[in-house]
Amino acid sequence: MPGKWLGDIQVNKYKELRRQYQQETAANKMGISVRTARRLERREAALPSQRGPRTWRTRKDPFAAYWQSEILPLLRQAPGLLATTLLEEMQRLHPGEVEPGHLRTLQRRIRDWRALEGPDREIYFPQAHDPGRQCLSDYTDATELCVTIDGQILVHKLYQFMMAYSGWRHVEVVLGGESFISLSAGLQNALWRLGGVPQEHRTDHLTAAYNNQSEHEELTRRYAALCRDYDLRATTNNQGESQENGSVEARQRTLKQALNQALMLRGYRDFSDLAAYQAFVEEVATHMNRRVQKRLAEERPLLQPLPERRSSDYVETTVRVSSNGVFRVSHTTYSAPSRLRGHPLQVRIYTQHIEAYYGSTLVVRAEKGLRDEAVIDYRHVLPILRRKPGALMRWVYRDALFPRQAYRDTWERLQERCPERDACRIMVGLLELAADACEAELALRLDQILAAGELPGLETLRMALHPAQTVPTDPIISVPSLEQYDQLLMEVTA
Repeated sequence: MPGKWLGDIQVNKYKELRRQYQQETAANKMGISVRTARRLERREAALPSQRGPRTWRTRKDPFAAYWQSEILPLLRQAPGLLATTLLEEMQRLHPGEVEPGHLRTLQRRIRDWRALEGPDREIYFPQAHDPGRQCLSDYTDATELCVTIDGQILVHKLYQFMMAYSGWRHVEVVLGGESFISLSAGLQNALWRLGGVPQEHRTDHLTAAYNNQSEHEELTRRYAALCRDYDLRATTNNQGESQENGSVEARQRTLKQALNQALMLRGYRDFSDLAAYQAFVEEVATHMNRRVQKRLAEERPLLQPLPERRSSDYVETTVRVSSNGVFRVSHTTYSAPSRLRGHPLQVRIYTQHIEAYYGSTLVVRAEKGLRDEAVIDYRHVLPILRRKPGALMRWVYRDALFPRQAYRDTWERLQERCPERDACRIMVGLLELAADACEAELALRLDQILAAGELPGLETLRMALHPAQTVPTDPIISVPSLEQYDQLLMEVTA
C-alpha cells in the first residue's frame, strides 16, 4: 500500500507467507501490493536494517541556489533564526520561486546544520547527593489551586523545604511575597521537625523580595546570622538558572499536583480559615513523606545537632496608634483597642500573623493582611459604635469590620430595605451579639434568615441565642420531729 513502511518484522513475515503461498496471495495477506512484493524479492539485502543509507534525492532541493549564498550567512550571524522567518525572507527576495510548502524542507536543512556546525547547546549535569549534606528551600505560586477561605480566593505561595538525598519535605502556606520572615520561620520549623541540621542550605536569589540596596544588605546580614546559628553553609544558584535547583523545582510540580488531587478527592476547595488550610497542606506533605522513610532513616544519623534554641523568626518595628484607632505595618492597616490611641506599640511581624505589645503586654494579635488591606477586629471599635452607630454607614474601614460573609450579606440587605439610621443600629446590635461568644451560631441563623428573604430581628435573635433564665424558687425544707427519729430507731433495732 502507498506510504506504508516495511521494517524487518514485516519483511520476515512476508517471507514466511511466501514459503506457503504464491507471490500474489502472500502480498494480499500482508496488505501490500504485488509490485512491492516483487521489489522485496529482487533486493540483495535480506532485511531493511541491512541496507545502506539512501544517497539520492526524490525531488529537487528548492533552496540549493540560496543555501550557501544567502541562508547560511544569516544563520551564522544569528543562529536563533527560525525556519519560518527565513522562509518568509526568501519569499520576499525571490517571489514565485519559494513556496509555503517548502517549509518542512528548510526545517530539515536547518536542523542538520545546527547538529553539525551550529553553536553549542546547553547540557545538564545530574548530581549525586550524599545523605545529610544538602537541603533546599524554594517558593511556588499556589493561587492556581483556586483555594478559598470563607468564600474568598486565597492569593498565596507555598514555601517548601526539601532534603536533597531522601526527598523529605516540609511545606508552609505563605501570604504575600518571598520574604526573609517566611524563609526564617519555614526553615527553622522544618529543621526542628526533621530533628537535625544538614551541612548546606541552597536557595535561589533572595534579593527578589527586596527593592533597594540597603534592604539587600540588611537581608544578607540577617540571613548570614540565621545560617551561622544553625551551622549551615549558604549557597545559591546562578541568577535565572532555575535548573540548578532542579531537585526542588521538580518537587514543586509534584507537590501542587498532589494538593490538586487531594482537593479533587475532597470535593470542594473552601476552608473555614487559614489554619484549616495549613493543616490540610501538612497532611498532604506527611502522606508524601511516607514514601521516603527508608532513605530518611539513612540520612538522619548524619545530620548535625540542633542549636539549644530557635533563632528569631520575626521582624520587630515600632508604630503609634493613630486617632482613628488603627496602626500601619508593612502597608497594611490593623485596628487596636481605642484606649491605646496615641500610644506606641512594639510590633512583631511573623509569617502569618502580627503581635503588638504595649510594654511587655500583648494587646493585639491578628492574622497578617495583604498589602493595602485593612484587618479590623470589630471588638476593638464596638464600644464606640454603640454610642455612635451612624458612623458605620460611611466608615472607611467598614467592609473590613464584618467577621464573616453572613454579616456582609446582612449589611447589604439592611442597606437595601431599611433607612440608614435603622440599618446602622441593627448591624451594631448584631455585632454586639456576635461579640458575646456566639459569632458562628449567629452567622448560621443570619444565613437562614437571608435565604428566607427576611430581615433579622434583634430581639428575636437575642431571645434565641440568650433565652431568659428562670429564677428558681426557694426550696422548702421540712424538719422532722423527734418522734419520727425514735420510731426509725425502733424499726432498725427490731
